Amino acid sequence: MPPPPKSPPPAQELPALSYPAIESLLEGTPTEDIRALFSPVKDGLSVLKGPKVELGKKVQAAVGHVEELLEVLVETRERLIAEAKGPKGRK
Repeated sequence: MPPPPKSPPPAQELPALSYPAIESLLEGTPTEDIRALFSPVKDGLSVLKGPKVELGKKVQAAVGHVEELLEVLVETRERLIAEAKGPKGRK
């Protein structure tokens, strides 16, 4: 007679994700400064020459993705602030 199947161990609860550096950047920095955060980096990448050009293109693409994500976070923060200041309850 085969032994009874063992029950799987209980799943561990995953920790809540927290990004305090990003949170403090978004909370303490004006929106215009966040949007202009990567301008010096992009300017420096645009003047690369020689064999570093290909690597610069990859970095520019990555910076573009990070800018998009930060823009979403900024828009969400602005929306949440506007909703908090809005009228409370139903009319």
